[in-house]
Amino acid sequence: MAPVLRHRQSLSKDRFPAYFGSLRSQPYSDPNTSRAPGANNNLRCIAWNPLGTLVATGSSSKTLRVWTNEKGNPEKAHVKFSTELKGHAAPIEKVAFNPTKDAELCSVSSDGVVKFWDVRTKACFNEVSGLGDAFTLAWAPDGQTLIVGNKADIIHVLSPTSTTPISSHQQPVETNQIAFCWSGTKVFVTTGDGRTRILAYPSFTPVLEHVVESDGGDGEQEQDQGRTKREFALSGHTSSCLTVEMQPSARYLATGGSDSVIALWDTTDWLCTRTLTRMTGPVRSLSFTFDGSYIVGGSDEGNGLDCVISDSEEEEGEEEEDNVFKD
Repeated sequence: MAPVLRHRQSLSKDRFPAYFGSLRSQPYSDPNTSRAPGANNNLRCIAWNPLGTLVATGSSSKTLRVWTNEKGNPEKAHVKFSTELKGHAAPIEKVAFNPTKDAELCSVSSDGVVKFWDVRTKACFNEVSGLGDAFTLAWAPDGQTLIVGNKADIIHVLSPTSTTPISSHQQPVETNQIAFCWSGTKVFVTTGDGRTRILAYPSFTPVLEHVVESDGGDGEQEQDQGRTKREFALSGHTSSCLTVEMQPSARYLATGGSDSVIALWDTTDWLCTRTLTRMTGPVRSLSFTFDGSYIVGGSDEGNGLDCVISDSEEEEGEEEEDNVFKD
């Protein structure tokens, strides 16, 4: 029988500041990592398991650690209660739990090695190597496959049960982070030119096209009587688009860029309905609350984290009031 999720209740905008103001943060300190300037052993990635009972962290010092999230028991935050998973020979770039298995973890290191772990036994039950300078991964919602991207802009499709990639796809543009839609039939691929591509999975072909007047060139696009069909992509950033996240309700897709902007896209007509501009550094990570009411943007500059209401119908000029939590 599958474990039962604990009851979770949404917070209104008015209650949010008071609720978080009353909470005490619980630090989980890894003695092998440091945030000191110039340190080469800092934490690089973090991930929750599906039930919210485990937290995995990966560091530049090749350390992969799993912590138990036990509310009201501060002793569990001590490193001696964590589980260290040993085996990577290079800095760990990304970690992610299988969305359908609470104790199955995947990690990728910068030397192109992907490892699959059973955190209950500390065993690595599968490994895929030779994936280049890998830096990103994302599980398909059904937990049967996942994708890994490298700095040569190649996306590999992997299975937890295979030691070689199922397929590999060279991308035509600089590719950053990737996210799935909840049905698993599409992926959203952020690019260095500020766009987010919408591709079918697992074929990685463009899902949408739009027709423009032909400029008379001999481009690769299909031409018909002076018109050209081109791939439709979300264009909302003036510089590189770095991260993308789908809202739990699938109403919005959020993108973040090096221009410090978070854009919210309506997934019905793919229009940008709102931009959040309070970040002061490149938006490198995005995360929604479980109900999709709030979104947090993360950066390695400025305030670090910025939390805003995502389902607000207010105009952008009222954004000041939407920033209910900053760290």
